[in-house]
This record gives sequence, structure tokens and C-alpha cells, in this order.
Amino acid sequence: MERAVTHDPLVLVARRAAAAGAEVLGRRDESQFNLTDKSAAGDWVTDFDRASEEAIRATILTSRPNDELTGEEYPSAKPANPSGFRWSIDPLDGTTNFVRNIAYYCSSVGVCQRNADGSETWVAAGIVAPALQVEYFAGKGLGAWKQDLRTGKLTQLAGPAESEAKILATGFGYDAQRRQFQANVLGQMLEDYVNVRRLGSAALDLCLVAEGSLDAYAEYGTQEYDWAAGALIAEEAGCLVGRPSTNPGWQYAGLVDPAKLTEPEA
Repeated sequence: MERAVTHDPLVLVARRAAAAGAEVLGRRDESQFNLTDKSAAGDWVTDFDRASEEAIRATILTSRPNDELTGEEYPSAKPANPSGFRWSIDPLDGTTNFVRNIAYYCSSVGVCQRNADGSETWVAAGIVAPALQVEYFAGKGLGAWKQDLRTGKLTQLAGPAESEAKILATGFGYDAQRRQFQANVLGQMLEDYVNVRRLGSAALDLCLVAEGSLDAYAEYGTQEYDWAAGALIAEEAGCLVGRPSTNPGWQYAGLVDPAKLTEPEA
């Protein structure tokens, strides 16, 4: 299985692309942030977000010029002769952490295949967290894996074990009304958990559930690029995974009761 996933062509591209993005983030320099707001105060974007996405796109296109590209910072790129594969790119998941020098940020790359009925199946994923010196990757049917970039140690992920002391990871939006809704749902869920973590990167939350460091993750209002890679990694680790069926909607993984993930009142 290890050889199968490490030699899978799509997994190889996902890993190379995520590594290229992370290499840009590894050159973190506060004097070069060029920090601006996007949707709201605190929803930051930096020149590193943009440079990382450029590096990721260039890496993918080098070997797969007929694949479609979608990402956080730039418009979608649709080739003239589409292959049926589409990449979803988050060049810097955890920008606030990156700006504030908190280690939980990463480059995240996932790819899906368009099916004959128009649906899509996520087939490969790569995530690299340069400050943590760790890589996560997965292939459909090939398992989920973690590599320590310091030692090269490779570990297959198996998700969280049942526990009486479960920890839930979550996140909150920039809009005050959405935060209040999320907090209300969180309050209803807390009876199932002993504590909560809010790390600031949806992609890494999903990876930490995949490796069993966290027991569950649930967040409302994430974008596709936030979960495209991490959801497949958690799924391939054997976790229950729910991708948003609406936008906005709930993303969750691990030891979660989906029935408690209510929608806002109209």
C-alpha cells in the first residue's frame, strides 16, 4: 500500500504542488507581507498567499496542462481540452496564523475527477505545513499518510479511537452573526466532548483528526479549497466525513453526530 500511494501519479503531483507552495511560505518575512483585508477585517491576504498559489499552479501545469485549476486567490483556469480532472488549491490555509507567527498553517492541494453523471470524486490530496515540518497526503483507495519532513518517517493514518475524553476542533467565521450561530451549535455539541480546540486551519484540523490527535472537527461556512485535500485525507484514514452539501454548510470529520449540526434559521 505504501508503494502504491507514493507512486500514484496524481498523489505525486499533489505532493509536489503542496511542497512548492509550502516552500514559498517557508520564506516568511514580515516586511514582505503587503497585508490587505478581503471579505472583512481580519480576513487577511498577503503576497505570500498569491506567490504560493502561483507556485502550486505552475507545478501542476508542468505535468498536467489539461487539468482545470480552481483556487482561493486567482480565477479558475479552464483548458481548451479538459482532462476531466480539477484541482482545488488553498495556497495558505491559516493566513492569520501565518501573519501572527503561529505554526498552524499550510499549503493544501486536492484533485477531483468528473464522473459521467456530472458528479465529482476526490482522488488525491497533498498538504504541507512548513513551520511544523510535516506532510500529509492521500489517494482514493490508497490510504492516508503522514511524513515527518525532519526524519523522513512515514506513518499510515487510522483516525481517532473511541474515547471517553474526546476533543472537538472547530472554527469561526469573520461575520459576527455567523460566529454567534456557530457558538450556539457548539454549545449544543459540548456534552459529547471534554474540550475544544480552535487551531485556525481547517485543512490541518482535518489532518489531525485523520491521525487521531483530535477526535472530531466541525465547522460551518468553509470553502471548498479549505477542505478539498483534508477531507480526503480524513476519509482515507477511515473517518466519518461530511462535505458541505450547500454553500455555506457544515464540514465535519471524525467522532461527530451529524444530527447536531443544525442550519441557521431562515
